[in-house]
Amino acid sequence: MKLPVISGRELIKILYKHFGFRPIRQKGSHVTITNDRRFATVPLHNELDVGTLQGILEDCGISREEFLKVYSEN
Repeated sequence: MKLPVISGRELIKILYKHFGFRPIRQKGSHVTITNDRRFATVPLHNELDVGTLQGILEDCGISREEFLKVYSEN
């Protein structure tokens, strides 16, 4: 299944609610999030490119399958 086109804010909410990430700082339109083991920077754009989303998930240590399972439950 293909990754969805979602906003940066929606992605942050999913990572917070289901994967334990929290924002630690914001600079302009980019938010840095962490779960105390990994860090990722999420742009607050209305639509994230699929490659950008894939990169953020890799930074967070989340597989495509894990993310799609959680995303489809919402």
